[in-house]
Amino acid sequence: MAYAIEMLGITKEFPGIKANDNVTLQVKKAEVHALLGENGAGKSTLMSVLFGLYQPEEGIIKVDGKEVKISDPNIANEYGIGMVHQHFKLVEDFTVTENIILGMEPKKSFSRLDINKAEKKVKELSEKYGLKVDPKAKVQDISVGMQQRVEILKMLYRNAEILIFDEPTAVLTPQEIQELIKIMKGLIKEEKTIILITHKLKEIKEVADRCTVLRRGKYIGTVDVESTTEEKMAEMMVGREVSFEVEKYEAKPKDVVLEIKDLVVKNNRNLDAVKKLNLKVHAGEILCVGGIDGNGQSELIEAITGLRKIESGTVLLNGEPIENESTRNITLKGIGHIPEDRQKYGLVLDFNLEQNMVLQNYFNEPFSKKGILNPGEIRKYSDKLIEEFDVRSGKGSLSETRGMSGGNQQKAIIAREIDRAPDLLIAAQPTRGLDVGAIEYIHKRLVEERDNGKAVLLVSLEMEEVLNLSDRIAVIYEGQIVGTVKADETNENELGLMMAGSKKGDTISDE
Repeated sequence: MAYAIEMLGITKEFPGIKANDNVTLQVKKAEVHALLGENGAGKSTLMSVLFGLYQPEEGIIKVDGKEVKISDPNIANEYGIGMVHQHFKLVEDFTVTENIILGMEPKKSFSRLDINKAEKKVKELSEKYGLKVDPKAKVQDISVGMQQRVEILKMLYRNAEILIFDEPTAVLTPQEIQELIKIMKGLIKEEKTIILITHKLKEIKEVADRCTVLRRGKYIGTVDVESTTEEKMAEMMVGREVSFEVEKYEAKPKDVVLEIKDLVVKNNRNLDAVKKLNLKVHAGEILCVGGIDGNGQSELIEAITGLRKIESGTVLLNGEPIENESTRNITLKGIGHIPEDRQKYGLVLDFNLEQNMVLQNYFNEPFSKKGILNPGEIRKYSDKLIEEFDVRSGKGSLSETRGMSGGNQQKAIIAREIDRAPDLLIAAQPTRGLDVGAIEYIHKRLVEERDNGKAVLLVSLEMEEVLNLSDRIAVIYEGQIVGTVKADETNENELGLMMAGSKKGDTISDE
């Protein structure tokens, strides 16, 4: 059998952890081959070895049947291997074209950059593969989905034949995900080969031909996607049966914990992102603010948590106004926040895990006394959270947060925020980029918070999560709530219409 890529017996170690333990991956030409595994299973590490970012301790790599040594990404490019990373590697101030040609700029005579020639080639590639990207647009002005297309164009510009996608849908809206799947199918028609790192079983069923499963760094098996159920793949990945349903009893809402009246908030371009918005969240319920990305959700959360200035309106927590308070005071008054961008707002990546675990309360006893930190208490607390929330990392509390997998970074934030037992827990995209085992666990914890009488404000773009986890759903469109419905009295179709701006005829009261 001729394979486009073979990785045979790959072993890669880091201090305290074997990320890949004798792993084999064989990818056929012109197929979509999914690489499935829990957070921290070693998927990204294996692909980083293929892309030349890491050197393996053992094992060999073959491209088109020939053994090769890939010592850095430039060599990978020479062998026709390109990679779209989970966290994009783009320069925000540069245009689309400038980002794509970085490192291989076409020159006119006398070493002047020929930007017109490059723009023309980018436009041709964009049209050929149905990517619809404007070569002249600045990266900071385009959506996340468009930025991802720029990363794809970067690979195609370098004539990549084997395209690695690392968790490509983690930051996309449902519509953008469908577009990406269409793009992938188009690439396969052009005889490209795709390796798709993911843990979204639905997407694997929709787009992949075969699937290789890793668990805790070890190779579990390769299956034909068409003849394998989602349940079977989930079991291979986690090592046990996984429930896809969120188990919860009917909510018993009590007093209003959060009340928002006539809230107006501007976005970064000084336009109204939230317009006279009203909302109530009760103790003992999960209220989801659902909508298509970019309709004011992020600005709403930032306004509640003190990260963004409020133009007008009031935000009441347990009846007390908090709109002029500092972020620290808002936190101390009883708000927990799982932010949508874990790396930007949730963690200090250069701190180790235990330092991140006490970010919200390091200045209180027992973690410090009279301004002096108590390392023993911090370590004890961090170890407790790591065990309780199953946060996996090479060196436990001393692990550098930057080096942890995205899912384990997320679990660390959730552990820190839930353990503080806030009256209101704001969970923005809490399961973005997580595997089914971790999603099942986090959903369970959020329902527990609700059942303990806490108010949970969920913001999610995942329609399934919105319907399964919420008790009530407030649909946001262009900065306003267009209707509030009970989760068990609506469906995907009705929500989709509301998210596109059509008002719900008989909206259920906010009370």
